[in-house]
Amino acid sequence: MKLDNQQLKRLRERHHRRHGIRPAYSEVMENAGRFLRRAFNIREGRAPYHVIRKRFVNGARLTGSHLCILIIAMLIASVGLDIDSDIAIVGAMLICPLMGSVLAMAYGIATLDREITLEAIAGLALQMVLCLITSTLYFKLSPLGTTTAAIIDNSTPTVWDLAVALAGGFAGGLGNSRDQEPSTLIAGVAVATALMPPLCAAGYGIAIASGSLFLSALYEFGINVVFIALAAEAVLLLLRVPLKRDLNGDGIVTAEENAEVDELSHKVRRRIIVGTVIFAIPCIVMTAGSIGSAQTGVQDGYGVTETTRELAAVLPGFKDYTVAVETSATEGDKEGLVEREVVAHVTTSEALGAHDRRVARKLIDLNVPELDRVEFDVKGCGTRGGPGTRAQPRGAGTAKRSATARTCTRGRCTSRLPSRR
Repeated sequence: MKLDNQQLKRLRERHHRRHGIRPAYSEVMENAGRFLRRAFNIREGRAPYHVIRKRFVNGARLTGSHLCILIIAMLIASVGLDIDSDIAIVGAMLICPLMGSVLAMAYGIATLDREITLEAIAGLALQMVLCLITSTLYFKLSPLGTTTAAIIDNSTPTVWDLAVALAGGFAGGLGNSRDQEPSTLIAGVAVATALMPPLCAAGYGIAIASGSLFLSALYEFGINVVFIALAAEAVLLLLRVPLKRDLNGDGIVTAEENAEVDELSHKVRRRIIVGTVIFAIPCIVMTAGSIGSAQTGVQDGYGVTETTRELAAVLPGFKDYTVAVETSATEGDKEGLVEREVVAHVTTSEALGAHDRRVARKLIDLNVPELDRVEFDVKGCGTRGGPGTRAQPRGAGTAKRSATARTCTRGRCTSRLPSRR
């Protein structure tokens, strides 16, 4: 009787099971899996559940000293954004107490504790109001009052902010659940996730009456809060932190309450996942353009892509921004003299005031330090001029374009040669 391959395979497996014989690759895979489970077991070294609850909940309690530290940190962060100082911004984030309310909110949602959740949300809202008032007053009174690169960076949400918030929230939740004190880790998480600078940028948007900048900065703050809380909640679920099953607060947990809590837990988690995905969609859409530019690999020598994003955030009716390197040869008394100019063109749908033109010039100067002049167009109709335009030098003749002009627009640089007469 001749056996087919399937029958031979079954007989071989039956023989191996009967005599305790295992293939070499099976044993290697089991050992590798056992090693990975032991190496990444986050339950090892976990603090008792009552200690975890105390650490998470205490972070949301507001006291007089807590609020004073918050206002001081906000002032330091506002100064850092105003003078574009990374050192001041990092120092403010180190003493910022906002992270405690976010982690407490994550604990309340993960354990279905409505009282903790509402207390954390109320505390976070109060701190947000104080931060916005402090930063708005500072920027109203500041003699500088210009839109710096730091303000733009903290009011432009991207997918990278989302990823950093997820990683920071996971690290914060894991640090709060360890046996050892997590103070050093929490300080690092506070710096990485940068909760305070977007609130400062939102206050600046209120101070200059820019609704788009205010909403963009507030959305970036919301992205940080939502994804930090989501990651911290995931850590608590992996640690199997017990749910609050006493729904009516009488000290007795009935079978009906157990069933209701289990059903509510699944329902809340589904809603959180769906709501988080919807909340992240605008952030993903805003990042799509920059990802596309990065994939094309085009070198942007004048930072046109970044400056375009910054100008769109602060200029009303912004349409387009380009930079051109132009050379000209003069005629008349100074014939043969070649002049090179770096010219920026800003196109808007409405005429800009003197303040907006000064802001645009300063933003362009950050990436184009050798800039000679800025020309402002209205709806592309050729109406140019204003404080940013540099007049032609006086001479006996007029300038004639020659040599080469190199133009950069939205990350793409092209060169054109003049026509020969």
